[in-house]
Amino acid sequence: MSGQPVIRAFFDEPTYTVSYLVADPATRKAVIIDPVFDYDHNSGTVDTRSVEAMLKAAEEACYTIEWALETHAHADHLSGAPYIKARTGAKIGIGEHITEVQRIFRPIFNATDLDTSGRDFDHLFKDGERFRIGELNVEVLHTPGHTPADVAYKIADAVFVGDTMFMPDYGTARADFPGGDAHKLYRSIKRLLALPVETRLFMCHDYKAPGRDTYAWETTVAEERNNVHLKDGVTEDAFVAMRQARDAKLAAPRLLLPSIQTNIRAGKFPPAEANGVRYLMIPVTLKGGAEEVV
Repeated sequence: MSGQPVIRAFFDEPTYTVSYLVADPATRKAVIIDPVFDYDHNSGTVDTRSVEAMLKAAEEACYTIEWALETHAHADHLSGAPYIKARTGAKIGIGEHITEVQRIFRPIFNATDLDTSGRDFDHLFKDGERFRIGELNVEVLHTPGHTPADVAYKIADAVFVGDTMFMPDYGTARADFPGGDAHKLYRSIKRLLALPVETRLFMCHDYKAPGRDTYAWETTVAEERNNVHLKDGVTEDAFVAMRQARDAKLAAPRLLLPSIQTNIRAGKFPPAEANGVRYLMIPVTLKGGAEEVV
């Protein structure tokens, strides 16, 4: 349809992540949102099959990839944005508050090489900033809460919401990572749900809600207003209490440590050591009697 983006979703089941190839049909200019690098945690190996599938689809459609857009610094998968940039010349963009996330995590990983100005990214988007994909208008919406740096990308009638909420039958994102804030998450969600009811919303993850046998990632503002965590006019304080109680019981994402280390560097790995090998750090917390054996 003229004036509307062509949207193709790519689902990575190992990380339950949805990446998107979004194009202007008139000019065939396109962006990729939240691309995934395939990382095997047991062996420490990285593969490019997920991003290759997206690039192949773009090539077959004769799209020119102009941006690799991140909704935030993901904690559950490694970003494929650097590979897309290397293959296409696309710019890597993220919200400007990524600098806060970098400052939070730099000491946690003793990442002395990390420039916390955000310079590893090609562009830091401000809230309300607009740009174009061919003839399509894009608006950036700052949606903090899950992290300080989350943004959503509104492209015509479609909004790519990142980690603010999930499908209506599943709920909302956690807000217990360093820098997270359930109050801000509630307000960000309310901002998104104030958009016209017919606005299409595209999720970054799906885990199958109880009773649902298939993965899903597209809904609307009208449907999302009945989200299981938001319906019946739940107040901000009630939402925060619910979110904090749930988050306290959640385990850390399996790929949290490798994901954060690379994604705050715009998807790049830490510098190689003297032996030419790149290493990811695992901060160790000693509890109880464990301190006695060190």
